[in-house]
This record gives sequence, C-alpha cells and structure tokens, in this order.
Amino acid sequence: MNDFLDWARDLSPVVAAAWLFGANLVSFAVAMALGHLATHSLSRHRVSLPPDPLETRELLYTAVGFVVNWLITIAAWFLWRHGFVVIRRDTGWRAWLDVPILVLVMDLAMYMLHRIVHLPWLFPIHRLHHHYDRPRPLSLFVLNPLETLGFGLLWLVVILLYPSSWLGLSTYLGINLGAGMMGHLGVEPFPGWWSRVPVLRQLGTSTFHAQHHQDVHHNFGFYTLIWDRLFGTLLPTYDAQFGHPLAVPPADASHSV
Repeated sequence: MNDFLDWARDLSPVVAAAWLFGANLVSFAVAMALGHLATHSLSRHRVSLPPDPLETRELLYTAVGFVVNWLITIAAWFLWRHGFVVIRRDTGWRAWLDVPILVLVMDLAMYMLHRIVHLPWLFPIHRLHHHYDRPRPLSLFVLNPLETLGFGLLWLVVILLYPSSWLGLSTYLGINLGAGMMGHLGVEPFPGWWSRVPVLRQLGTSTFHAQHHQDVHHNFGFYTLIWDRLFGTLLPTYDAQFGHPLAVPPADASHSV
C-alpha cells in the first residue's frame, strides 16, 4: 500500500483526475448493481411503495452530482499531495480506531447539516431529494448540486482536521457508500429482530431513511440513530414499524421542520 500511495501522490493532475474519475465510476456502478440486486431479491420486504417510473431529470441530477463528487475527490487529492491532508500509513489498532471516529464525527456533522437544510430558507435546495418519496437505489444520487457540494465540503473539512490512516479512511468510504445505498433501497435487508438488539438498533437502516422520505420531520441521521434518539427527532413508531411501510400518509415535503 505504501508503494500505491507514493504512486498516487506523484501522479500528474491530469492522470490523477482520470484515475479518480474511473474510481468514482466503479464505485457508482458497484453501488447500483448491489442496490438493484437487493431490491429484486428482497421485493417482499418493501418499506415504501414501489418507485414511480424513472424520470429524465433523475438521470441528469445524478450525472451532475457525479461530476461534483469527482471534483471533490480531485480537491482531496490535491490537498493531500500538498500536505494539507495527512493520510497515515499505519495498519494497527489506531488505524482501525479511525473507522468509528470518522463514522461518528461524520454522522453528527451530516445530521446537523441535514437539519439545517430542512430550515425554511434552505429547504428549496433539499426539496428535490424529497420529491422522490418512494426511493430507489439511484435516489441516493438525486440531489441538488449545491447539496452534493455541501456534503463533499463537509468531508473535506473533516479529513483536513483529522489525520486518518489510509485503512480507516478507505473503510469509512466503503461504509459511507453502503449506508447511503441501503437507505434508498425501499426494501429492508435486516430481519425483524434487528431493532430489538441493543447495539444493532442504533445503526441506520432502510426502514429508518424510508420513513424520513415519508415524514420530513423525523429521522435525520445517516449511519446511526444515535443523534435522532439524543435530540428527539427519531420517529416515535420507528421500532414498532421496523421492516414495514410507514402507516401514515406521506408528509407534505413543501414545508420544512
């Protein structure tokens, strides 16, 4: 891995941009493939109604969001190359400790940003994502470009302030993609007892985020339910309705919380 890091750091900007484009494309393709496999194989475990027919603008916003995410990764590479971002090379216990640190810090930061974009003067930016209240795997990427940029800049700030190991950072990025995809499956991959196990019940699920798409007043977290439980924004019926469609009419996404 040290040789790979040396190679990546010494790339020319053009080659680095091309390589990062390919890496982002592979990540997107893998996420889509696994997401559609899950929705097909778990079709009997829907937690939201089947999505409406795919719209052209969903594809357009996905393409624009892909470009924004690609530019964010180029910025991260540039900052790393010039020493502003530090990526440690150790692989011991400290490297593995980076994983829960990054997950919890980013989870809190994204929870806060998510609450902010639900404020009345910013909700028009976020409304696009809530227009699709019957999520499909692609819905993860259907965001206003400003929102995509905001979450990307948040990640840049965290890695600027926290010198993570390559092991911790790459593991976190995998968790981030997996958690985001799971939240937009529209089906629940976890068994019914999941929400009754003390530790597991704190992890984000497809049910959790599908409920947010239906009720804009609750469930703002991403990887965990910790901050929603702590700040009182978890849907009160989440545990009882785990694995089932939300038993209330969809909230009006034209207003915020």
